[in-house]
Amino acid sequence: MRRQVAVVVHPGFQLLDAAGPTTVFEIAERCRPHTYELTLLAPGGGDVESSSGLKLLTRPLRDGPFDTVIVSGGEIIRSMEAMDEIVAWLRRASARRISSVCTGAYLLAKAGLLDGRRATTHWASSDDFHRRYPKVSLDAERIFIRDGDIWTSAGISAGIDLALALVEDDLGAEVARRTAQQIVVHQRRPGGQSQFSAIVELGGRTGRFAALIEWVRANLAEPLTVECLADHAAMSPRNFARAFTAETGVTPAKAVERMRLETARTAIETSHLPLERIAETAGFGDPGRMRRAFLRTLGQPPQAFRAAAEHRELQRGSQAAALPA
Repeated sequence: MRRQVAVVVHPGFQLLDAAGPTTVFEIAERCRPHTYELTLLAPGGGDVESSSGLKLLTRPLRDGPFDTVIVSGGEIIRSMEAMDEIVAWLRRASARRISSVCTGAYLLAKAGLLDGRRATTHWASSDDFHRRYPKVSLDAERIFIRDGDIWTSAGISAGIDLALALVEDDLGAEVARRTAQQIVVHQRRPGGQSQFSAIVELGGRTGRFAALIEWVRANLAEPLTVECLADHAAMSPRNFARAFTAETGVTPAKAVERMRLETARTAIETSHLPLERIAETAGFGDPGRMRRAFLRTLGQPPQAFRAAAEHRELQRGSQAAALPA
């Protein structure tokens, strides 16, 4: 029997929030026929305009039962009436699991579905979300979070990671891997992967620390203490730590560790350098310290990322060998 998957949109929804997960389930259905049946729902049904102006044809919200409900984010305040209707529908929804993409978490939270649970949403909305819904244990650094039968994901493209995780939960890692291959994305970023990269890359919300971030990336092997960073930014350590955290949402120490993680992960996945050498050049000093940082933040050891990269390389080689001359 096919699993019924309902994707819920609203006026001003983000197109990729709906299209990304929908595509994942579509491809999974091709890999394992008669597995999923998709329905696009919205208050009132009919044509619903996304934030880009493009429209999708939907059916009216209806009672399930559904296997999976996915609520898209976007400009959720464009229609308060639609938002209230979705919230009321969620409170009575009959579904095995309910999930959200990006700011769709606001709708789940307003329905009370996230009270006392761990959840995530887009990093740019984290402060506002936390003020509005203090009963939710918000972790805005995560790509996606599962808490029992409730799943939430970060901004936009993270909806694809969420959907791949849902498919893996249903059909196993092999089908999820084949699905990811068909849509040409990373097999699935682990849920523990951080959202922090985007805002830190820009030097903070206003770009104030952009030059400092570039300098840090060029000097990761150095002992980058708060005092060292503050001196480079021409600020006192106390004022610098406060301003940097307010701008980026992470402490200077966390930002340095994450940049080291990204540099190390890239080297692990794209080179054959020994882990000892990578740990040294990325600023971890030794493989043990690097391993602990990987496990704490990414949920997997460095060796797992290297093994996955080598597996992908072997697959590409096999596919190339299979092509006609």
